[in-house]
Amino acid sequence: MNLAGKKVLVTGADGFIGSHLVEALLAHGCDVRSFVYYNSFNSWGWLDSLPIDVVKGLDVFAGDIRDPHGVELAMQGCDVVFHLAALIAIPFSYHSPDSYVDTNIKGTLNVLQAAKKLNVERVLVTSTSEVYGTAQYAPIDEKHPFQGQSPYSATKIGADRLAESFYRSFQTPVTIVRPFNTYGPRQSARAVIPTIITQLLLGAKELKLGSLTPTRDFNYVKDTAQGFIALASSDAAVGQEVNIATNSEVSVGDIAKVLIDELNPDVKIVTEDDRLRPDASEVFRLIGDNTLIKSLTGWAPEYDLRRGLQDTIQWFKEPENLSRYKAWLYNI
Repeated sequence: MNLAGKKVLVTGADGFIGSHLVEALLAHGCDVRSFVYYNSFNSWGWLDSLPIDVVKGLDVFAGDIRDPHGVELAMQGCDVVFHLAALIAIPFSYHSPDSYVDTNIKGTLNVLQAAKKLNVERVLVTSTSEVYGTAQYAPIDEKHPFQGQSPYSATKIGADRLAESFYRSFQTPVTIVRPFNTYGPRQSARAVIPTIITQLLLGAKELKLGSLTPTRDFNYVKDTAQGFIALASSDAAVGQEVNIATNSEVSVGDIAKVLIDELNPDVKIVTEDDRLRPDASEVFRLIGDNTLIKSLTGWAPEYDLRRGLQDTIQWFKEPENLSRYKAWLYNI
């Protein structure tokens, strides 16, 4: 499929990855409709931070992914849907799992039902590497078993299997897109890299973190966005679930040391119990096999970790950006 000129909908467009994907799709020549979460402040989330000439030209639909009627209305006239809207914070899922079922599972069902009814040409459902849990073998390919090690990951497993069922039952042209740990400008402080950077930039004498031993496969957000576009453009990706990964891993402790050396070498790391996941819930190792996405699309990451971190640091150093973060709090 040639995406250029297609009418595409991005759910979760107000979020971290979603806002970057909107930018990338606009640059790709798509006619983009952005689905944002309705609120009384008329906030479009991170879309509000884009250049004013871009913001004024955006086609924005404010709604709620949990409402099937609004979802169907937003999807009318769209050729392709990138479904990113979700609740994603793992600690919050421990005490509010109901909201994750409603948003992640029912929200995905709403998108799939509307896509079936409206004969949408392509639906990309966003998964997460958390569905795999701690690696049983490495690197993790798409055949790795699923493990619901948190209510969040369990709801994403459920959403993925719904997407698979619509492909198998109704031939809905679904691709399940499974990014590993994406980072970069605009990411929430509930994620480890913004947590580290914001604490360091705001002058913390102690860097407060959870477990330092887990490893993650970090994707720079612009690479993740290009992975979505590459998969949407690939007819061979229909019916597939596909990792977006770098095929490399780094521990939380090691990435903290890199950022400390860069920003404030005198800072000491302190482990806070509140930031630790329950032992059986912690995912200790994630490293993704990217063989399939390379074979289907030719996609490969353009940013290595050092370049991606430098770009991320520079964004957070902007006072306007840093002021949005409450680094003195533990953001769940």
